[in-house]
Amino acid sequence: MKHILSFKFYYNWWKNVDKLILSTILLLFFLGLFFSLASTSLIASDKLNTNSYYFFYKHFAYIFLGLVFILFFSSINQDLLFKISWLFFFTFLIFLILVPIIGVEVKGSKRWIDIGMLPRFQPIEILKPFYVISLALILCSERIKNKLLLYLISFVFILPIIFLLLKQPDIGQTLLITITWFSLIFISGINLVVFSTLLFAASLILILLILFVPRFYYIRDRIGSFFDISNYSNTFQSDKASEAIISGGFFGRGIGEGVLKNRVPEAHTDYIIAVISEEFGIIVIVLLMLIFLFLIYIILKRLALENENKIKLALTGLITLISLQILIHIGVNIRMFPTTGMTLPFLSYGGSSIIGTSIITGVILNLTKRKL
Repeated sequence: MKHILSFKFYYNWWKNVDKLILSTILLLFFLGLFFSLASTSLIASDKLNTNSYYFFYKHFAYIFLGLVFILFFSSINQDLLFKISWLFFFTFLIFLILVPIIGVEVKGSKRWIDIGMLPRFQPIEILKPFYVISLALILCSERIKNKLLLYLISFVFILPIIFLLLKQPDIGQTLLITITWFSLIFISGINLVVFSTLLFAASLILILLILFVPRFYYIRDRIGSFFDISNYSNTFQSDKASEAIISGGFFGRGIGEGVLKNRVPEAHTDYIIAVISEEFGIIVIVLLMLIFLFLIYIILKRLALENENKIKLALTGLITLISLQILIHIGVNIRMFPTTGMTLPFLSYGGSSIIGTSIITGVILNLTKRKL
């Protein structure tokens, strides 16, 4: 404890951390806080003469807590990070198992845990970074020399998570977990024939489940609703998000002047890009995308210089999580994909999302630190 509280400890952390990655992460969190204030609180409070700063205060509190997690996970020893990741993984896997039993149902989906004094949280958001690290450790295991056996073990490892997510149901997170697994086994050097066979088998199983298993008819219905543009009620949220982006134009309608946040439930989480676009314009969205791309680029640049396989795989998986979430969120907002309830990293309101993103970026900062 003395070591962690010492000035020298944090001086060494500051000296070795990648300041460009850290600065980009802090910039994105600051922008998320600004958009939360400007788009959901500031003008509405002035116009309605009411205390509309509730979401902003909570967003600020979650970001502050997130910064604590970033500092913790980026400053601890790498060997300790890999060891405690197993503990965190199994802890939050237990919480994920408890979701169908004691979870809180919101709008037809049971994804959250509400325990005593603890705030409501979504276990999968916290589980994801530790899932990636654990998966990287499995694929880089030196005890098992047979690569095919390692892939089989890793597949068995992700099955319970996929099953629990489908049970909630949560299509978006299921896709994230599955695609991340495919990206890691691909990067690990799997034979292309084996990889293609696995990809084909997974796609076939998914199609059969959607078409013939009643439990998964909701996916079929959601996809059907997405393509059935004549049924307005099924595409209300996506249509309103697209209209908001169009009405914002290049430079937006002005701070607080957007109407999407008042017309679509959870607009400040699932449709934050559309909210920002309506009030600040497409030009701001383009700038945000450039910042995201820059963050991904500098992490990939550091990854290319890394020699240790488990660190390479972990970084690949973590950046895949962030990239896919950005892609799916934007795709839903511009009606390229069916609605999935996927938040946008750094910018969307939501405690679980902010804490999960903070842990991911804290681990990234740890794995990209300058080696002593």
